Amino acid sequence: MPETLFIADLHLDPKRTISLKLCLDFFAKRARQAEALYILGDLFEVWLGDDDDEPAYKPVLAALHDLTNSGTAVFIMRGNRDFLIGEGFLKATGCLLIEDPYLIDLYGTPTLLMHGDTLCTLDTEYQSFRRQVRHPSWQQQFLKQPLAERRKIATQARLLSQAKTKNTNENMMDVTTEAVSSALIEHGVYQLIHGHTHRPGVYEEIINGKKAHRRVVSEWDEKKAIILSCSPECCQLIDL
Repeated sequence: MPETLFIADLHLDPKRTISLKLCLDFFAKRARQAEALYILGDLFEVWLGDDDDEPAYKPVLAALHDLTNSGTAVFIMRGNRDFLIGEGFLKATGCLLIEDPYLIDLYGTPTLLMHGDTLCTLDTEYQSFRRQVRHPSWQQQFLKQPLAERRKIATQARLLSQAKTKNTNENMMDVTTEAVSSALIEHGVYQLIHGHTHRPGVYEEIINGKKAHRRVVSEWDEKKAIILSCSPECCQLIDL
């Protein structure tokens, strides 16, 4: 039976060796059985540009290259951790870049794909930061800096982010009903798949009097690796 897979928020990092192993195993086995794989952002904990020479990432790029060569179409969306993925990454892996948001036909059901961070509209500080770092001029200036300097900046930003998360109400970091409704209405669909919030599950929304479904893909960690598997019959979250 045809199958399309969705993953997000793997946050691959040299220190998370179990997650790296799970990812490589997934690309080499389960993903090869699917006709398509969608990576909805934050494959990496941090991606500093296509010249990032982190040794732990090289097997991941090679595994993606082997996966796309095997016949599985792999689509990748930039997340809030790896928004600097560029042409070099795409060339090395064979992945196809998709914008956020992105509309697909999922076995007859029009479906909107997003990373999910733009739906967290209560976190105005983050939304302002996102607009800054997604601006082409900011990215050009950042990428001109030596890789070592970019690493320092990323480390500092991560520490600030962790401190902010500890002192921020959890509801502020979740999606808002208004943002979800607006996205679905704008694109005229009743199904949304996203990541980012680390709150996996299927959530029901009422859009123009009609039931809509928001499917949230889970983050990966040292204990679980959850994917969303969709076929013509159903969609379900599966723990590898």
